[in-house]
Amino acid sequence: MRGYLGRVRSGDELDLGEVLSEREREVVKLTAEGNTAQQAAEILSLSPKTVETYRHRAMQKLGLTNRAELVRYALRAGLLGGEEA
Repeated sequence: MRGYLGRVRSGDELDLGEVLSEREREVVKLTAEGNTAQQAAEILSLSPKTVETYRHRAMQKLGLTNRAELVRYALRAGLLGGEEA
């Protein structure tokens, strides 16, 4: 959480393209859109456990501890097609 808050406060958001793999970005996006692991798994042709693993790895890389932080990060990073917060 400290790493995330430090990046947000300093305005030094990480570029997801540099930090996360393509599949991790896809899982973050689908999670932020409100999809369950099962739904994301069906969309990506993966198992739900694999989706959970990608989500967990992405959260570790970003220094996040829960899905709410992940959704907020996805919004700020522009993964949902909206404007940056």
